Amino acid sequence: MGIPEKIKEIQDQIHRTQINKATEFHIGLLKAKIARLKREMQENVHGRTMHGGGENIGFDVRKAGDATVVLIGLPSVGKSTLLNSLTNAKSRVASYQFTTLTAVPGMLHYRGAKIQVLDLPGIIEGASGGKGFGKRVLSVARSADLVLIVLDVFQPHHLSVLKKELAEGGIRLDEQPPNILIEKTSTGGISVNAQVPIKASERLIKEIMRLYGLHNGRLIIREPNLTDDQLIDVLNGNRIYVPSVIVLNKIDLVNASFVQEIKSKTVGNNNNNYFIAVSADSGINIDVLKEAIYQRLGFIRVYMRPKGGETDFKEPLIIKNGATVQDVCNKIHRNMAKNFRYGLVWGKSAKFAGQKVGLDHKLADEDVLTIVKVSGTST
Repeated sequence: MGIPEKIKEIQDQIHRTQINKATEFHIGLLKAKIARLKREMQENVHGRTMHGGGENIGFDVRKAGDATVVLIGLPSVGKSTLLNSLTNAKSRVASYQFTTLTAVPGMLHYRGAKIQVLDLPGIIEGASGGKGFGKRVLSVARSADLVLIVLDVFQPHHLSVLKKELAEGGIRLDEQPPNILIEKTSTGGISVNAQVPIKASERLIKEIMRLYGLHNGRLIIREPNLTDDQLIDVLNGNRIYVPSVIVLNKIDLVNASFVQEIKSKTVGNNNNNYFIAVSADSGINIDVLKEAIYQRLGFIRVYMRPKGGETDFKEPLIIKNGATVQDVCNKIHRNMAKNFRYGLVWGKSAKFAGQKVGLDHKLADEDVLTIVKVSGTST
């Protein structure tokens, strides 16, 4: 029996099992077995690809700019038109399905940031299992900094399909990696140190770890309400955590109340800034979407000032919120941190103008920075 057949057999067991308190241990183990088998199958595919056999499952896309954004959606939802509206790219547009057969890049210039946007082929249900271009598309999405989920205004229910396929491809949207530390030991069995309340039982946790070949070690859990699925994600080690924006396209074809009803059903009544209704064809709310992309990427701007020179306010250095002076050094040149002497900062992160700082100083949006190197020269 091959791996796909084993997975199908276990899935059937889950479907036949009534979910309740008495069966949650059994179902948790079955889910862990499926995840382990899927990882094994994926490793086998990558192994064949690396050695020249099998299909190359990823598009050859060179990352460029300050971040990469991918457009994910079913065929004919308007991804190519949206790419053209955001970047002035020349992605082919047509009224029939599967117009885009490869990754088409464009560059969005916004607030000094250069954001690579990739138009990918539409995915369909079963994409994570190899249907259509699914595996190739998901391979590219795994390396993205942001996922735009593009929905047709008349088919918003496809959101659940897309999220399912992304999840099956190991992509966790709008989540953070679970706060779990695994320390391997040579003896002593498995000990579980839960520092917060968790959902998964200690017995299930230990059995899942043994299933993954961990028989000795210490598990430190700082993740509130940890579930068996989160533990399985950590043990698999191949999960990607990416933020997303839901883009409802073609709103020029409906009225405002129709759009509001879809939003309410999709994200609830809360004010979700990352559900953006647009018309790529008519240009409605494209600027709103650009701002949402920028905010979701968590960018800040740092203006560089040479010592004794003028600040360059025309071309800011784009870095992530929470970045340090060392991150700036690393972005400018790989050896700059080695030659770093001190920095001078003006702006929100400084206690006073021209504060002298070290590599670990956290910068804020629109800070001005001077880097002085050991040699006495500056940047």
